[in-house]
Amino acid sequence: MKPAHLTFSWLLRLLALAALLAGGMAQAQTVGDYAAITQLLKAGKPAEALTQIEQRLAANPRDPQLRFLRGVAQSDAGKTEEAIATFTQLTQDYPELPEPYNNLAVLYAQQNQFDKARVALEMAVRNNPSYATAHENLGDIYARLAQQSYAKALQLDPNNATVKPKLALLRELFQRPAASTRTPASAPRK
Repeated sequence: MKPAHLTFSWLLRLLALAALLAGGMAQAQTVGDYAAITQLLKAGKPAEALTQIEQRLAANPRDPQLRFLRGVAQSDAGKTEEAIATFTQLTQDYPELPEPYNNLAVLYAQQNQFDKARVALEMAVRNNPSYATAHENLGDIYARLAQQSYAKALQLDPNNATVKPKLALLRELFQRPAASTRTPASAPRK
């Protein structure tokens, strides 16, 4: 499963455009804040990123990008339940944003809660049908659910010759090393 993470260059372009449109120094400072926090996350410093995020959120508690980055930092820091709460709240406050649903699904999948992950990913895809990462993750979840169903079928009928090769293919698929656990994706914006 691939969480929605930010590519530095993409984020800078998006935030630079936002700064130009807003035309203010405060907005330019926000662009710098996002970039600094993103750099901390990329450097593997989620605790430092969380400190900066919390300081920025004190001034602007509804900022969806800061809240999204909080969830990413919480996840990276191993604070899974806090990250789930952050992404869940984002989906409630900004239901049109697909990225929080995607990251929520990743966390659910890590806990083997594949049905919850499926529901979250279906919302992400519904909100943005062009969101390739969510489509790929949804395919992974469907494959995991299929694996569970085939395993149950084989348990109920050990002589079922058609299930064994299907289950073997799925097991092989998930035993292959993943090329990457993170894929660049857009940050939520409001």
